[in-house]
Amino acid sequence: MIKTIAFALLASTVMAAPAFAAPVCSGNFALDDEWHTEAELNDFNLNLLRSAGVDAVRAEVWGGCIRAWVRVSDGSEEMQFYEPLNLRRVE
Repeated sequence: MIKTIAFALLASTVMAAPAFAAPVCSGNFALDDEWHTEAELNDFNLNLLRSAGVDAVRAEVWGGCIRAWVRVSDGSEEMQFYEPLNLRRVE
């Protein structure tokens, strides 16, 4: 009985771990998605990141965050998450 309970707790912890690793953002965006297409929102966010000095290659809305592929110093791309309104990088 104790082994069954321990296994169930361990299994639920392991399955919930990816949910805890996801970035959390406010989800408040400057443009309303009722009036703009997804492509327009992505282009707006990409230009916003670039104007803030982020070398973003592409950007999209993802779970309340801006998910951007950013060119790093070695020339490769890295996925980074940003808060929509203040462009704070979310770790």
